[in-house]
Amino acid sequence: MSSLAFLVTELQSLTSETRRKHPEIREAAEKSLAILRSSPDQATHNLASDGPQSEDLLRPVFMGCATKNAKVVAISLGSLQRLIALKAVPHSAVPLIITTMSDAMNQGVDIQLRILQTLVSLIPNFPAIHGDLLGDALLLCFKLQESKIAVVSSTAAATLRQLVMFVVDKMVTEDNVENIGHSLSEVKLPNGTTKQLGPSALDVFSVFEDLCLLANSEKPHFLKLESLHKTFALELIESVLTNYHTHFRKHLELILLLQHHLCPLLLKALSDRPIFPLTLRCTRVVFLLLKQFSLELTTESEVFLTLLIRIFSDDSDGLSDYGHGSHYVRPLWMKVLAVEIMRGLCSDAELMRNVWDRYDAQESGAKVFASLVTALKRLITEKPAILGVGTQMAGVGVYAEATSSTYSLERVATAASATVSGVVGMIGSSGGLSLHGSSMKLQWYVLLLHGPSGVGVYLFLCSIDQLDKADSPPIPESYIYLLSVQCLVSLCDGLASFTGPLYTTIVIQRPKAAGDAIVRAPPALDIASLPKDETSTKQLGIVRDIIENGWPALLAALSFTISTNLSDELFVEVLASYQALTNVSGMLGLTTPRDAFFTSLSKLAVPARVVSSLESYVESQTPRSTTSFSENLGLSGPAQAPRLSERNMACLKVLISSAVFLAGSLAESWFGVLEVLQNADYVLTSKGVGVGKRAIPSPGATTTTALRDRSTSAPRHPLLSDLETETLQIAIQRLFDASKNLEDDAYKHFINALCRLSAEMVEMQSGGETTLVTDESHEDVTSVAGLSPRSGAAHRRRVSGIHIPRTLRSGDFGITKLGGVTMLNIHRLIYRSPDVAWDVTTNHLLLVIHASYAPQSIRVQAASVLDEILVLVPRNLSSTGDLQAQVQKRVLDVLAQQVVPGPAALAASTTTSVELRRMGLETLHQILQASGHTLVVGWETIFHMLESVCRHAPPVRTASIDSVSILSEPSSPLMQSKPLPPLGLGNPNEKGQVALVKIAFQSLTLVCDSVTALSPDHLRLCISTLGQFGRQADTNIALTAAASLLWSVSDAIQSKRKNTDEEPQYSELWMFLLLEVLGLCADPRQEVRDGAIQTLFRTMQLYGSTLSLDTWDQCIWKVTFPLLDSLTSEIRRLANAAPGEVLAAQPWNESKILALNSIGSIFHDFLTPKIIQLDSFSKAWDVFVNHIQDSVLLDSRSISAPALHCLEKAVKVSPSVNLPPIVSEVLLRVWQTIDVLGGTVMRHLGSQTPTSTIEARFQPPFTQESLVALVDVIQSTRKASRSLDGREWTLDRLTRLMEILKGILTYPNSPDFRPDVDVLPPVQAAVMETVEDIDLSVPGSPSLVLRDLSEYATLPFLAAFDVPSPPKSQTPQKRITYIAISKKSLPMLVDLFMRFKLEPAIYIDGTLEAVLSAYSIPVKLKYDCPAPSKLGKDQPLWKTATTSFLRIVKECAAQVNKLAQDTSSDRIESIWRQILDVFRGGILADCSAAEAFPLDVQEAEENFDLALIASLEIDVAPHLGDSRVPDHLVGQLAKILHLGSRLQGSENEMNSTDMSNMASPKVETVHVHDLGSTESGSLVHRERFSYWCFDLLFLICSSTRNDQEYARRRLAALSIPSLLNRCRTTLVGFIADEALRGHLPFPRVREQELLYVLRKLLELNLWSGSLWAAVSDEPSKYAVEQPVADASLSPKLLMADLVKRSVVAHLFHFYSVFLEIASIPRKTPSAWVIPTKAPSLTNNHMSSGPVAQGDINAVELDARTLARNCLKEVGKETGASR
Repeated sequence: MSSLAFLVTELQSLTSETRRKHPEIREAAEKSLAILRSSPDQATHNLASDGPQSEDLLRPVFMGCATKNAKVVAISLGSLQRLIALKAVPHSAVPLIITTMSDAMNQGVDIQLRILQTLVSLIPNFPAIHGDLLGDALLLCFKLQESKIAVVSSTAAATLRQLVMFVVDKMVTEDNVENIGHSLSEVKLPNGTTKQLGPSALDVFSVFEDLCLLANSEKPHFLKLESLHKTFALELIESVLTNYHTHFRKHLELILLLQHHLCPLLLKALSDRPIFPLTLRCTRVVFLLLKQFSLELTTESEVFLTLLIRIFSDDSDGLSDYGHGSHYVRPLWMKVLAVEIMRGLCSDAELMRNVWDRYDAQESGAKVFASLVTALKRLITEKPAILGVGTQMAGVGVYAEATSSTYSLERVATAASATVSGVVGMIGSSGGLSLHGSSMKLQWYVLLLHGPSGVGVYLFLCSIDQLDKADSPPIPESYIYLLSVQCLVSLCDGLASFTGPLYTTIVIQRPKAAGDAIVRAPPALDIASLPKDETSTKQLGIVRDIIENGWPALLAALSFTISTNLSDELFVEVLASYQALTNVSGMLGLTTPRDAFFTSLSKLAVPARVVSSLESYVESQTPRSTTSFSENLGLSGPAQAPRLSERNMACLKVLISSAVFLAGSLAESWFGVLEVLQNADYVLTSKGVGVGKRAIPSPGATTTTALRDRSTSAPRHPLLSDLETETLQIAIQRLFDASKNLEDDAYKHFINALCRLSAEMVEMQSGGETTLVTDESHEDVTSVAGLSPRSGAAHRRRVSGIHIPRTLRSGDFGITKLGGVTMLNIHRLIYRSPDVAWDVTTNHLLLVIHASYAPQSIRVQAASVLDEILVLVPRNLSSTGDLQAQVQKRVLDVLAQQVVPGPAALAASTTTSVELRRMGLETLHQILQASGHTLVVGWETIFHMLESVCRHAPPVRTASIDSVSILSEPSSPLMQSKPLPPLGLGNPNEKGQVALVKIAFQSLTLVCDSVTALSPDHLRLCISTLGQFGRQADTNIALTAAASLLWSVSDAIQSKRKNTDEEPQYSELWMFLLLEVLGLCADPRQEVRDGAIQTLFRTMQLYGSTLSLDTWDQCIWKVTFPLLDSLTSEIRRLANAAPGEVLAAQPWNESKILALNSIGSIFHDFLTPKIIQLDSFSKAWDVFVNHIQDSVLLDSRSISAPALHCLEKAVKVSPSVNLPPIVSEVLLRVWQTIDVLGGTVMRHLGSQTPTSTIEARFQPPFTQESLVALVDVIQSTRKASRSLDGREWTLDRLTRLMEILKGILTYPNSPDFRPDVDVLPPVQAAVMETVEDIDLSVPGSPSLVLRDLSEYATLPFLAAFDVPSPPKSQTPQKRITYIAISKKSLPMLVDLFMRFKLEPAIYIDGTLEAVLSAYSIPVKLKYDCPAPSKLGKDQPLWKTATTSFLRIVKECAAQVNKLAQDTSSDRIESIWRQILDVFRGGILADCSAAEAFPLDVQEAEENFDLALIASLEIDVAPHLGDSRVPDHLVGQLAKILHLGSRLQGSENEMNSTDMSNMASPKVETVHVHDLGSTESGSLVHRERFSYWCFDLLFLICSSTRNDQEYARRRLAALSIPSLLNRCRTTLVGFIADEALRGHLPFPRVREQELLYVLRKLLELNLWSGSLWAAVSDEPSKYAVEQPVADASLSPKLLMADLVKRSVVAHLFHFYSVFLEIASIPRKTPSAWVIPTKAPSLTNNHMSSGPVAQGDINAVELDARTLARNCLKEVGKETGASR
């Protein structure tokens, strides 16, 4: 509804209300209504334009307001409000409206609220209201605001705020207008000047000035008020300043009002004796002035800030300076308000920087910022008992020391480094500070608002009801300290939030020059180098000055606060402030404050007593004689292991983070940081600390607040999360990882500090008896590493608790980290000057290695780190330039100092020195392994190091040298040797020598791999060194030396032999090496033997292409075959030996396998180019194949597969030889072997008894692997033969091949059968692949393959067997199912048949019957078939068989008749018999198992079987009646359908008829008086399927189809007896049972069956004469044409003869039955059915349920009606009825 409609409604209400008492108002209202109704738009326009009708329209409103009737006044004001909303009131009427509302103001609450609502509409809708008129309107609100009625007062107050805001909004709008010159008014400003103001600006000036005056109890100039509550005036002022501070700054006159009126007012109010409501609002306004107008009110802001600081610092000495009040004690709530303001101001980082710049930075200015920080520090520390002590900061498991020391706030250094123990003694453990416990609940809160500029503004408000109360709410005692801490936190955060992004932009993200990479670890910011005219530079200077001057107080306050009992939230904030100040100091290059913060953090992160107590704790576990004495004195250590608390870990986390961030600028300060990290690592990794567990607060720290904080489900702050030991260790490691980002100078400082720390710790570990630097040659290292004097380091660490006995340290922290850092900065060691990193690092590590007084573990650790460095440097070295040689020489020289001992060290050889040398040799091995091919210098040094471990005299052989463990070690030169454990006590010379020789020999092996790069002189050194190692006693080393000699030196020799000038001097060496290895091929040690065999044949393979034919002849006859003979003879000898030696043949079997594989590779690679060219090739091939055959037949089965693979490799390459006669001979010899092996397999298949003793011993069962290999040989041979001849094998060979494949497939004795359900196992897959590859173009081959595949398909049903489990085996028994091959064969048979369905041979030779018989088994078994899969959901076998069978029947049924001339009658009969047998099996199969399936599955299964019926109808019925199919076979179809259509009866009765009974059924005589029964009988499982069979039975007897008429007539004639007998059973049975049952209803199935039969008989039309032929002696003869009826017969017989020739002869047959049914006196079965025109298999047999009303064709039929209809049809046929 529109406002105009509302107005009409209001006027109508006014008319109704004034009908009696005020008729003049009613008449005026009716006149107004008439005007509005006549022309609403015109009336509204007239009102707005002060037209002629405006007075008439407004008259009833003003008249109503003038009455004293409250209801009339309310309606009139409502109408007035509607008019104002429509803007239909002329401006001239506004004064009258205001006057009218003023007069009606005293009439009641409703009227007053209406007036306020009208004012809210009036002023915004009339922007031209200014000056006195505006004052009058506001005056109404002010008067109503003073009402005693709460709702009126609060509504008026809200209306005033809204109207004042709108007044200021008009000024904002006016500011955007360019030209308002004619409306300007001159006003006198508070400073005595004048200014031209627009109307709206003048209104704002006037209203705001009066508000300030009223707040100060002065008389206003503009508003006609005598007084106004100061609190409300301040609230209005606060609202205006909050929303329009931006616009105030644009108006000088308003700023002057703030300066001359508001600021004095606020200063006076805050200086006088405090009154809570007034002071609260004053502080809110002061906060806004400081927040938004500090620049415009510089002096005033200084005064306010100083006053606020004095308020909360309780500094009342200066109160009289302002001339207000007298000395008094300020209440707590006033201090809280002051600190709340400071908290909001401190959160504004820009404001704080401006405060410093405006006041503290000026020489004569007040130190406001410094005073603030000092006051906050003093406030925080004034009552330590309230704050309590944080027991966690002292660590866990450490008892606090009782001390009476005090906390001096004046000594900064003491405050910065004060320990927690001092605080504990002073404060105790009571109290605490948290956000939950210290904040005021439901009474005070801080609200963060966002102004137009997006800057957050803190407003400190009371809760909802506090503005109206005169007293302050109760304040927790610790709340003010919480606020103070938050002020400090905000200050620190503000400094960091400003400096951090600028630092990132200037230093990190700004490369030093174009193209330079980003500096990831930059130095400190140099402000002097920045542009001086940029604002950011000035601001950074301000931050620097703040830190420089304020860090002592900030550090003192933070260090005290963090040691108190803080909640997690506050602790995190204070710790974050620590981090912020540390980072800012570092970013700005302020070394002193940065180091001070780092020092304080270090003591908080790792308290000194935790470290010292940890030593005491460990020592207390050792029994001492003074234990009981100590316990009696109470001096025993803590019960739990000393460790870091959660907060210590958080401090450590922050320290690490800051160190990582400032890594590029720490310089000399690195030493202190690294020292505390070493302390932390020691504590975190010491035993008993609980490595990997999260730090648990100590029992003393579990206060109520802490427990409450822990119980919350909110996620913890990141600083308190991930404080597990592993996480902190990862963080420490991350700091060292950050060294890769350092510049070279910074890295040098870092590495010097690390080496210095390590040196001092090593000296302490050695007991302090000697100094680490003992040689003048290492003075440079001392200076570079910055090693400090011993006494200072030891003393400092003892003070800090780091003096650790050597028994408790297994390694040095500095050395460990030095290694990690060096790995990350390996490029510095390579590409930078050595004085940057190389000299410092390597010299320090060598000093530790050579320091005999140092602990063994640390020396070994130093050696490990040095070795890792020396290995990594060559790997990362570029292979170009002169730098490569310099670095390689540098690496090898340092390594030689470790490996080659001096004379003194060699004489005093110890376990440690041997271990260090061993590690050096391992390093040499790794260098050669990874970078040996890149070495250009240093070979002399390498051979010198290797020779240094050899003894000139051969050592005595011991059992330990040739032990099995040594022999079993891998000898491959590419092996990555594992570090050997440190040698123990004993004879270090003997054991150490053995270890050194082994390690050195591995390096020598690598040298031999690179021997081709050696010069003649270096090659001579290599051979000399090899000779010395060859003389060592270790057999393994001796053999490997020979192998290395062959591989490496022979390669070099072969490369030299290509040069004809150098060929003679290397040829002799080649022959010698070859003969040396050949003698090892029969070595009794397997590893030696196998290595020699492998080496021998790989050498032949490598250089075979360069050998002559004579050489190859010698290799074949003098190397290859003799090797096989020797291996075979040894295997046979061991096989004939005692049982205890049988296992010894296994290594020889493996050697022969290796030899066979190698020989196969040789034949594969060189048969074509070399071996087949030999004159003796035929003889050699025969010998080779005989070896393979004997290996398969006589050797272990582990050799069979490799032997056959060896033959396969040779056969595969034979077709590539361009010598067809020789290749044919080769393949023929292979086929003979295949035939022999296949015969052996089939012999095993046929008999389990070996035929001879030799077979009993040498012919174990074939494994699946060997059978697969045999099939692979067959495939390779066939492919080679087809490639050579271009045709397939002959049918005879294919027949033999299929026999062999079948024998392989069904071989039952393998010990390693694999599952064959889901996928084909390898043997079956190989056989099927071979069968699929047969070329079926060979005559007779399709039948051959189809027959064999048919047998494969039946294997799951005929040949499945269980594999016997081995004795005492716990594995489940395996079963060979052949399911997978059956799943593959069944559809494959279909594909092959489709491919060759036109071939007469498959019909003539019985192949088709074999295929069909393969399908009959699963179809008959149906649900009794084995499961098709274990893992998947494959289709059941019977479904696969059914689908495949139906596809074949569809094609073969018609084809059989087409090929009838070429096929014998017996074959045709056999084919059709097999087809019908499968259909019978499918239709009459036992389906009882399906009853357990879900209903939808049962329906799907039944629908699947419908395909059988459909196939019979479409594919079989048209062709079965062919003349060459015998009568009894044709009649079997109807007999099958007869059995399939039964709906009830016992299983024995249903299966009583067997296909063996070939006699055709005869038409049985109908006897209607058969004996009945009341039994219901058993129902069939699938009723619908039975009706489908019944439908098909009717269909094949009917004349509905005209195609294939002869066949269909013959089929109908032979099927009618079965149909009539089936119908007779139903009809006669019903009549007989009905007589007995009487009114007892029949079962539903019986009723439906009766109706179905009657209906189908009524619809059935036979072929003419079909019944006559069916009852004749020769149905087939008379199926199409019957003889003429004999007219000489009697009328009765003639009538009977003619009736049988009728198309409804079946109705005459059941004539008597129909009479009986039609005459039944009781109700007969009935059903609703939809008549169909033609019978079809898809028609529904019966509808027993109700029929929908929409089915108008549905009719209800009962048995009596159907019987009568049948009788009618009989009458029609006889002519009795028309």
